[in-house]
Amino acid sequence: MKIRKAVFPVAGLGTRVLPATKAMPKEMLTIVDKPLIQYVYDEAREAGIEHFIFVTGRNKNVIEDHFDRMFELDATLAARGKKAEQEILAQNQPEAGAVSFTRQQAPLGLGHAVWCARDIVGNEPFAVVLPDELVLNTTGCLKQMIETASSLGEKSNVIAVEAVPDHLTHQYGICGVGKRTGKMFEVDGMVEKPAKGTAPSNLSITGRYILQPEIFKILETQERGAGGEIQLTDAMIGLSKSQKFYGVEFEGERHDCGSKPGFLRANIAYGLKRPELRDGLIAEMKKYLGQ
Repeated sequence: MKIRKAVFPVAGLGTRVLPATKAMPKEMLTIVDKPLIQYVYDEAREAGIEHFIFVTGRNKNVIEDHFDRMFELDATLAARGKKAEQEILAQNQPEAGAVSFTRQQAPLGLGHAVWCARDIVGNEPFAVVLPDELVLNTTGCLKQMIETASSLGEKSNVIAVEAVPDHLTHQYGICGVGKRTGKMFEVDGMVEKPAKGTAPSNLSITGRYILQPEIFKILETQERGAGGEIQLTDAMIGLSKSQKFYGVEFEGERHDCGSKPGFLRANIAYGLKRPELRDGLIAEMKKYLGQ
């Protein structure tokens, strides 16, 4: 299975981190010195993705600008001899024609956002990457999934999963566990936010997916589910009746940057991983804590 395209749903309103997201897309909030959207773009590029598809909404034009060239900035950096900054911008620049944008006109849920990318994806398997979920690891989460998918049949689907406390399973999409091979297993059923005490396991479905294009036909007629939205999990449950799903327990530390505590935790975690920042950050933390 060759995975060439990735869909990034970036039309959400970011209500969990208001008022920061009143005028700024949550995907442009920075973790240390890079916006969230840059981290997941880099993760996808590391995994071999060739075409990056962003499903945007109103007031999200700045995301498109971020992946474009800014000639005034380039000229200013060149005039001031700031070669290091120029190199950073060049590294982040996508190749011409490698990025596409489409619009989700109404906030109808993750499933609807993915469906909006149907014509750009076409008839081939693709990845879905949620930008407000970061995975801190040397080998990116998506690359781990694609390496797993390479050993599976052509019509296989892969989801990244993470163990959560048993008493919190009702807050997540949860999958059942079938035949296991190492960190990969056959998914034996999925349920969106099961009632307390009814979850088939404690493995939650996280923000990374590899899906077959047949999901679009299901999403086209998918009824609204939890929260009155078109849920991707519901469509995956429908697709699982005809195609296999596999779960991958990825290596790495997941950060939910769509919440205020998760956003703060991610800044600290990613800062500590930067050698040039680590000592200074630890010193500042000790000063703040009075140590």
